[in-house]
Amino acid sequence: MMLIMFVIKLKNFLDIMTKSVYITGCFGFIGSYVTRACLEKGWHVYGVDKMTYASFKDAYKEFAQHPNFEWEVSDINDLKFLHECDYIINTAAETHVGNSIVKSEDFLHSNVNGVHNLLELIRNYRAEGKAKPILLHFSTDEVYGDITEGEHLETDLLKPSNPYSATKAAADQLITAWNRTYDLPYIILRPTNNYGIGQYVEKLIPKATKYLSLGKKIPLHNDGAPIRNWLHASDTAEAVITIIESGVKNEIYNICGGYEQSNLDTVTKIITLFHPADKAMNIEFPMFSEGNGKYLDLSYSRQGQDVRYALNDDKLRSLGWEPVTIFDKELPDIVEYYKNNFIW
Repeated sequence: MMLIMFVIKLKNFLDIMTKSVYITGCFGFIGSYVTRACLEKGWHVYGVDKMTYASFKDAYKEFAQHPNFEWEVSDINDLKFLHECDYIINTAAETHVGNSIVKSEDFLHSNVNGVHNLLELIRNYRAEGKAKPILLHFSTDEVYGDITEGEHLETDLLKPSNPYSATKAAADQLITAWNRTYDLPYIILRPTNNYGIGQYVEKLIPKATKYLSLGKKIPLHNDGAPIRNWLHASDTAEAVITIIESGVKNEIYNICGGYEQSNLDTVTKIITLFHPADKAMNIEFPMFSEGNGKYLDLSYSRQGQDVRYALNDDKLRSLGWEPVTIFDKELPDIVEYYKNNFIW
């Protein structure tokens, strides 16, 4: 009996150690963190990226040196074939809410049609003696819509508020339908706002730093009142590793960093880091007229703006995951990075 248990444990250990995964959007912000985490585990990674404006070019230089990494330039809609693999981790997506309001068809193309193509590739997957690969799909907290009090659970109804979140909700529905109809294995991960080095400057933290570098006022929607929960991309990547090593499938997991604050508070901290002299003069940043007023443009109001996102991620934590990064400790290095690395 002891020998049998040892053999089972050894097999499980070897299965973990020899994973082969596709990562779509491997040079994107979250995708690059996930790729790095998988390579650090010794797994084989086949990357797919169409190298859009938001790709993190430094990640390409880093991963190209790794013996376990191969990749191709491709839109996920154009993939025709899957090599033998255990997981397809889909981080490829159009993600900027503002862009989705201006041109929603790009979001339908990537976030809905692209996911449909991945599902069909998995459905038609053929590899002798191998189960179908599991699709680990990155969704978003925005599929639930906003919530003024409490936290969303994985079982809550989806109530997206803008074209971006609507396309992500549609993809989630496609995945669960393909599971029901074709027995296609999946994991859906719904993270809160990710932050870290490597994020494109359309997102709040790098965008605010860029505007300060240019001497321009930071455009802040809805007076900065919307509340967001911040999650470092390295913690997100560790959640992926935890889920894969746990062996679970056909589940949905919320993931949040447990650090909640208003967008105004976030930008205030960025301004304080960028202009420490103002802090020394005791300028009250929350006072629009005297402090933030010279750094903020509060004339913007975004259509479909959600007032607050909040998730309950007890289900994920029950697998042994928890966030380890601390927002206020990470922010100075992130601001310094974007201060010293101008991105068009």
